[in-house]
Amino acid sequence: QVRLVESGGGLVQAGDSLRLSCSAPGVNFNRYRMGWYREPPGNTRDLVASISIGGRTNYYEDSVKGRFTISRDNAKNMVYLQMNDLKPEDTAVYYCNFSDRLTGYWGPGTQVTVSS
Repeated sequence: QVRLVESGGGLVQAGDSLRLSCSAPGVNFNRYRMGWYREPPGNTRDLVASISIGGRTNYYEDSVKGRFTISRDNAKNMVYLQMNDLKPEDTAVYYCNFSDRLTGYWGPGTQVTVSS
């Protein structure tokens, strides 16, 4: 059974930084494009950033461009989301994700709360 685990969330003030981490014991991340999604209270779960297998082709949602950086360490089977200059509108549960040919896989998420 695939189990993703996110960590690194917390309560911070506007302008602060956080680094989220994602791991999946037993899963070889090297085979998948990885993504970070977020789900604000009362809203849908949307893609924030994704990274290609080799780490060279990344996507960022417009509101986080220049503030968030997605990265991966294939040797450690880890994916990260560095979040700088956090804003109250970044408050959400953040989820790590990858998909194979059959389905998508999610962790339980990590809460990020940004106070003004």
